[in-house]
Amino acid sequence: MRVTPPVVIDSSQKGILEQWARSRSLPARQVERARVVLLASEGKTDLEIADELRIGNHKVARWPSRRGRKPAIPASVKLEIVRKTTQCSPANATHWSTRSMASEMGVSEATVRRVWHANGLKPHLIETFKISKDRRFTEKLEAIVGLYLNPPEHAIVLCVDEK
Repeated sequence: MRVTPPVVIDSSQKGILEQWARSRSLPARQVERARVVLLASEGKTDLEIADELRIGNHKVARWPSRRGRKPAIPASVKLEIVRKTTQCSPANATHWSTRSMASEMGVSEATVRRVWHANGLKPHLIETFKISKDRRFTEKLEAIVGLYLNPPEHAIVLCVDEK
């Protein structure tokens, strides 16, 4: 007879598991797993848990010990991708592309794309103020900003386009 390894849970985890075990809206698998883990935390054996929940003991043996798959890409690599994207630029370009970042970090383009998407990064979209090469730019800038800061009386100032 296999004995479930001791499961240690703190009071906050126990409270959450008890809520899940009573839930009628969560998936049945999640409710069942919560019940198994709660009973295992009380020190019950696989057979006792299986009898009480009316499920197979092979299922009980599987639930508390599941750890999940290790992430293929370590969190440190993901953080470094985000840091480089937001704080550095490549030597030969204005912004990172998925290919350039992938070759820099030694990961696939798809990985870079997933990390950027998960963090809302779009390095190809530049949202900065660009200085014009017009010789009268300063004069025009002051005139426009002056309209916004001190509009003429009984006038409406509208911005139609930034360019």
